[in-house]
Amino acid sequence: MSLRKSILVIILVLLIDQISKVYIKTHFLLHDDVEVFNWFRIIFVENKGMAWGFELPGNYGKLILTLFRLVAITGIGYWLYDSVRKNSASVLTFCIALIFAGALGNIIDSIFYGMLFSESTPMEVATFLPEGGGYESIFYGKVVDMIQFTFYNDILPEWIPFIGGKHFSFFDPVFNIADSAISVGVFLLVVFNKKAFPKKESLSE
Repeated sequence: MSLRKSILVIILVLLIDQISKVYIKTHFLLHDDVEVFNWFRIIFVENKGMAWGFELPGNYGKLILTLFRLVAITGIGYWLYDSVRKNSASVLTFCIALIFAGALGNIIDSIFYGMLFSESTPMEVATFLPEGGGYESIFYGKVVDMIQFTFYNDILPEWIPFIGGKHFSFFDPVFNIADSAISVGVFLLVVFNKKAFPKKESLSE
């Protein structure tokens, strides 16, 4: 996969990710939700941390996480460059491009959103470039999440041992397009591991 195609993948993921985040941020109240299907909701939440809503406590935790992301994406960027330079398998380059784009998408939120937007609350929709400045300084922005797939949310059948008759929900995390790109990239690397990392055949003497 060429460098040009890799860049196109990154740009496409970033555009979808950032357009969806800016739209949600400027049109939804915090925790607003829209049910698309009974298993799929658009719900606006923000987090200070990692993918899928996980976070480190405190302001220092947020700063450390953002700096770690910058270091990590530098390494991922070099990995992508090196795979293109070595003409590695297309599936490997494609997956790295997805992971890079996803990481960059969330880094943009973390670094810039605090300066670019006012605070989102359950009572007020955020505005872009507010007169009084953003809700936080650089590096302290919150990541916008909005997608939730809850594949099961009901009472379990009585016949199931130990947990039968109890309420159970499967897959509650709220995530975004950037998280999805990272997850898809990693998943494809696992599934197509042999194609992504082909073993060099030893030359017979």
